[in-house]
Amino acid sequence: QVQLVESGGGLVQAGGSLRLSCTVSGSIHRINTMGWYRQAPGKQRDLVASITTGDNTNYADSVKGRFTISRDNAKNTMYLQMDNLLPEDTAVYSCNVRGWARTGVNAQTNFDSWGQGTQVTVSS
Repeated sequence: QVQLVESGGGLVQAGGSLRLSCTVSGSIHRINTMGWYRQAPGKQRDLVASITTGDNTNYADSVKGRFTISRDNAKNTMYLQMDNLLPEDTAVYSCNVRGWARTGVNAQTNFDSWGQGTQVTVSS
């Protein structure tokens, strides 16, 4: 079993900052790609940013230069620093983690898990 717990959402004025966290727990063997997605009301869920085990990052064009994704492998935690927030950043933000979980002695199975989502609201 792999669990993801998110924190850090909230209400902020335009131009403000928030920092989201996503912590992975359970029988983890290896974490590969981690990412943040967001879904605004009436819209599809879109990738915001992702980070690989080698710390290669990828950002949606709309957040480049304003958001920074990072990970602390020792803590199995991923972060999303969001600066200069805009009203259009308002959405439910969810973390996604892919990797391998231990299922027994010398046995692993891959997983693709999602957090519960955290609301980010940016007022104008």
